[in-house]
Amino acid sequence: MSRTAVRLTLDHLDALPGSCQECVFWECDAVRRQRVDEPALEKQAWVSEVLREWGSCGRVALVDGEAVGYAIYAPAGLVPGAAGFPTAPVSSDAVLLTTAWVAPVERGGGVGRMLVRAVARDLVDRDVRALEAFGHTGRGAARCTVPAEFLSRVGFRTHRAHPVTPRMRMDLRTAISWRSEVEAALEKLVGAVRPQTAPRRAPEGTPRSE
Repeated sequence: MSRTAVRLTLDHLDALPGSCQECVFWECDAVRRQRVDEPALEKQAWVSEVLREWGSCGRVALVDGEAVGYAIYAPAGLVPGAAGFPTAPVSSDAVLLTTAWVAPVERGGGVGRMLVRAVARDLVDRDVRALEAFGHTGRGAARCTVPAEFLSRVGFRTHRAHPVTPRMRMDLRTAISWRSEVEAALEKLVGAVRPQTAPRRAPEGTPRSE
């Protein structure tokens, strides 16, 4: 069985569950949301705009080539729905993880963790300092948010507490530092195992330069 997390494209949207294809909770503010006639097209337009203006904004989990989960993330300025949370706004140095969904049959098998790691790797490569998310605690309705318990398991900590929708944060500075240290260690290792070029001996009788 092969598992991987690939970049989200417009082509992947058709493979997501119908409710996810048509959900514009994050993509629109509360007023705009009520006026959307074709939410699937609105979702596609949002993804297209973010890809164009900011770059990669999602990862799709594939198991044997079949989409079984996805995660979407973007700067908070491109996510109008984020402003409606009591624990808003998102920190200025962070990108917002809006959604992380895994098919029920695949839950508990590490797919969600794989998705979050893929997101974190992408943001580290782009020198983003932190990833934040609005979690939910199960104490009330929290549409389109990620369980706070899951976020805690994959490396998030509570950044602003709330009984229903805490804002949680994964600090990527440690990951950036770790990457730099690993790269430096690899350079040293390569230098240690690279064969040294022995100096060439001058032929006998060749005068030495003083």
